[in-house]
Amino acid sequence: MMVTDPIADYLTRIRNAQKASHRIVEIPASNMKKKLTEILYDNGYILKYKFEETPNNQGVIKIALKYDRNTKVPAIRDMKRASRPGLRKYTDVGEMPRVLNGLGIAILSTSKGVITNKQAKELNVGGEVLCYIS
Repeated sequence: MMVTDPIADYLTRIRNAQKASHRIVEIPASNMKKKLTEILYDNGYILKYKFEETPNNQGVIKIALKYDRNTKVPAIRDMKRASRPGLRKYTDVGEMPRVLNGLGIAILSTSKGVITNKQAKELNVGGEVLCYIS
């Protein structure tokens, strides 16, 4: 199966796993998805993750999803793809997107790598807005 937008596929797999209350979701690996996973982990949206090799050398990312202990509400409330293959969205430092009034994050692909909107502001770089997480 050929996925034309791997990042949208990544977000959808996590969204679907949360809707079904799964604890773990497996996603085919790529360097971009590994970086996205690390950012989600660093910002407290997922419990833990593991990169595993597969026989076809693609590898797989196993993500342990995070839910509220009492209410069982997923830690990730909303994930939106910003830039799409058909419509790229770019931003510079001055127009950095704010997600949920600063409570969420935007993930950008910049010349300094894949980073959050807050890191991009600190490094004074703009780039392509990949997605919004809140």
